[in-house]
Amino acid sequence: MNNFDKVYHDLLERITTEGSFKDDRTGTGTYSVFGHQMRFDLTEGFPLLTTKKVLFKMIATELIWFIRGDTNIRFLLEYDNNIWNEWAFKKWVESEEYEGPDMTDFGRRALEDEDFNALYQAEMKQFKERVLGDDEFSRMYGSLGNVYGKQWRDWVGPDGESIDQLKNVIEAIKTNPDSRRHIITAWNPAEIESMALPPCHSFFQFYVKDGRLSLQLYQRSADVFLGVPFNIASYSLLLLMVAKECGLEAGDFVHTMGDAHIYANHLEAVDKQLSRKSFEPPALKINTDASIFEIDYEDFEVVDYESHSYIKAPIAV
Repeated sequence: MNNFDKVYHDLLERITTEGSFKDDRTGTGTYSVFGHQMRFDLTEGFPLLTTKKVLFKMIATELIWFIRGDTNIRFLLEYDNNIWNEWAFKKWVESEEYEGPDMTDFGRRALEDEDFNALYQAEMKQFKERVLGDDEFSRMYGSLGNVYGKQWRDWVGPDGESIDQLKNVIEAIKTNPDSRRHIITAWNPAEIESMALPPCHSFFQFYVKDGRLSLQLYQRSADVFLGVPFNIASYSLLLLMVAKECGLEAGDFVHTMGDAHIYANHLEAVDKQLSRKSFEPPALKINTDASIFEIDYEDFEVVDYESHSYIKAPIAV
């Protein structure tokens, strides 16, 4: 088992053996532990898990979306990235303008009822087409509110001034690498109610030592089966990008979690993943000298990624 997959599997096993059952916001229920930390040394490769296929394109385009300060799913849909669709769709089907069939609890019902799933897929298809093709509809229902990208690039200060946290931190790493204030936070209490989903990966800090840049993330809520593999790869990619921007080598990605949980309806999928052996981890190349703020998805190259097949599981909205 390669080190990256082993660290992740250890977390899955800890939750399945030690986790306490808790009711949750979605009504699904979770098995949960509080306080867990994983460490990934990026000199060993890129931590794209191999015991199930993880779509790098989804990770990279979402991260670029954050970095650009975008909060509308139209950019993601242009790359056929559907990972935020459900939250935007939920806002649409719960709006007064929506006149289609009842979509209550669509995530669970789509998995359990084939007839409803066909109806849901048709409604979702129409929704995506309207977001892509109708500017006003996209503005109203493609927006997720003041989520990650807004906070990273346009935090509103006490006097109403815009604070570009990402730009400021990169400049600080370059000019004052030993500072203990290389911090970006997406958790803005004043704007939580304006977000489709309050930030789960809420706070991160950079650290420079011996020409190497490391990053530690604090994630308040961690959907370990579906979300965490994406979070691991996303923040590792961000670390590589910022390190390149600052002329440093990438060091460790440290992933600290508060409520680390497995949804009750993911347990069978978890068992399937735990039964698998890993492959060697891939490498990641950034094939451009462009600024982090100008990098496109096409500038990335994942080298020698071999993995087992996808494992599907329902998303809790």
